[in-house]
Amino acid sequence: MKIIINNIPDEGLNISLHKDGDWFRDLLPEKEKRDFSIQKIEVFCQAKRIRETVFIDGSLETTITSNCCRCLEVTHLPVKINFRYTFVPEKNRSKQEDELSAEYIEYGYYQDDVIDLDALIFEQVMLQIPIKVLCTDSCKGLCPHCGINLNTANCGCHTEYIDERLAVLNKLRVVENK
Repeated sequence: MKIIINNIPDEGLNISLHKDGDWFRDLLPEKEKRDFSIQKIEVFCQAKRIRETVFIDGSLETTITSNCCRCLEVTHLPVKINFRYTFVPEKNRSKQEDELSAEYIEYGYYQDDVIDLDALIFEQVMLQIPIKVLCTDSCKGLCPHCGINLNTANCGCHTEYIDERLAVLNKLRVVENK
């Protein structure tokens, strides 16, 4: 969805968007399309304009579905966030290199009196996806020997298993100098 700056009334513009997972998946690079999925995205925001500056305050709700990195079980991560952006015309952008800071993340530029909300929504969802998805912080993962999910059962494998290739290291002794 695109917001035309001149169409924002003095009292502000309330926006309600509903996006599906296919919309989001189409924006992803090909190699990341199968790593996780999103069913629907609900966005509510308000845009206010003061001269050429546009302020957008909003909230986003969705659920990210992915596999746990430890036990490989399907995991649903509910996401509910608030965001705030300040947009100014591209012509006001300084030519010096911008330093990445908290203020810079909430600051953007628009061209031709148009702000693309789709890019903003995509960015907010991507920022909420953890690098390592876990079903719970205390996930025990899979047994490295038999592969059983240690969250649901005990396998009885010997926990002090030593790789035969490293067994020779057990013979090393540390000698203390006195």
